[in-house]
Amino acid sequence: MMKKITLLGAALLITTCIFAQKDIPSAQPGVEYGEGVNASKHLTVTKLEKKLNKDSVYTGSVTGDIVEVCTKKGCFMKLTDDKTGELITVRFKDYGFFMPQDIVGKTVAVEGDAKVTEHSVKQLQHWAEDAGKSSEEIAAIQEPKRTIEIIATGVKVLK
Repeated sequence: MMKKITLLGAALLITTCIFAQKDIPSAQPGVEYGEGVNASKHLTVTKLEKKLNKDSVYTGSVTGDIVEVCTKKGCFMKLTDDKTGELITVRFKDYGFFMPQDIVGKTVAVEGDAKVTEHSVKQLQHWAEDAGKSSEEIAAIQEPKRTIEIIATGVKVLK
């Protein structure tokens, strides 16, 4: 009996992951995810980097271009701007919403809390795997990295 319940639970989890992307609206201008974006003024990625050199946390809205999204279910994305090329990881509060695969290349506003964090090699390799990186790229990750991370409550596609 316990074996059947375990198998049923595993099947349900796999099915949810497979069909999760089908329920996510396409990334068209004006589409919002999560709680949306409330602020009318947004920091750019470059200004956020400067702000976090002075303060430990920033709460508000940030704009940038999406250059990567989790290929498994859209559970994280990376944004940048063309001035620095620095990547910022965006995760979603309590995994309450996910991003569609077609959001790569879009400009978005992200509402949430930003801070500088240090990520272990193991975590970086896990994220690289989720992003669809090759085994060689994953194996090349050998040092922890300090990055800016945003825990988003909402995302709005700007263009």
